[in-house]
Amino acid sequence: MLDSFSFKLLLTFLVGSSVVTLATVAAEKFGSKVGGFIAGLPSTAAIGLFFIGLAQSPKAASEATDVIPLIFGFNGLFLVTYAVGARWGTAIGLTGALMVWMSLTLAAIFLDIRHFGFSLGAFIVLLTGSYLVLEKILRIGSAGKLSLFHTPGQIGFRAIFSGLIITMAVFLSKIGGPIWGGVFSSFPAVFISTLVITSKSAGVEFSRTLTKSLLVSASINVVAYALAVRAFYPSHGLVTGTVIAYAMAGISACGTYIFIQKKMA
Repeated sequence: MLDSFSFKLLLTFLVGSSVVTLATVAAEKFGSKVGGFIAGLPSTAAIGLFFIGLAQSPKAASEATDVIPLIFGFNGLFLVTYAVGARWGTAIGLTGALMVWMSLTLAAIFLDIRHFGFSLGAFIVLLTGSYLVLEKILRIGSAGKLSLFHTPGQIGFRAIFSGLIITMAVFLSKIGGPIWGGVFSSFPAVFISTLVITSKSAGVEFSRTLTKSLLVSASINVVAYALAVRAFYPSHGLVTGTVIAYAMAGISACGTYIFIQKKMA
């Protein structure tokens, strides 16, 4: 019988691989706006926070949200760096993006930044700045649907590849306490797997068009989920708090979907 952590990893693999596979296929079938929106919905972060609450306490999961807005601000810079670097290839784009993300994240941990107000304020500034760079400076547009045929082997590869990356991020959260859990729950594993898969199947330029919708969907919806966890886990417990968090993320998702479809170039 699986212990709780093994079950957590199995669930992470199944959910993470399903989300990324669905998102990449949807991006190719319906365009980059839909794919980026789906990939940005709460998955890894939601699972990570739930299991922190299960293994430790709902209060510990609430404390783990101290750093999540700040790390998602860094995730925005990850996407901007990828969009710039990927003009010279996927590997260059991802290498540069990961270097930026790791440098900023390690600096935040070294400085022991745990003030939620600062984290949220920095997130708003970084999200706004990242969006403006993608929209106004890099002029990242959106891509329409592609006529691609997917074999069962291709779908299986996507599921395994993305599932392993996301599961590794959650496994690393086991190393530390709530703060490390919050950091690795926010690791851009979904971004990496989505960008690599779409770059391989549809080309690097198509993967660049996903950065803007990924930014809006993931940043706003996951942070909305984390805010609900912070507010309701200590007072309502793990199960009820999770239901409320998903409800709030659902409301947020409706707003981001409308924005992505109506306002985004």
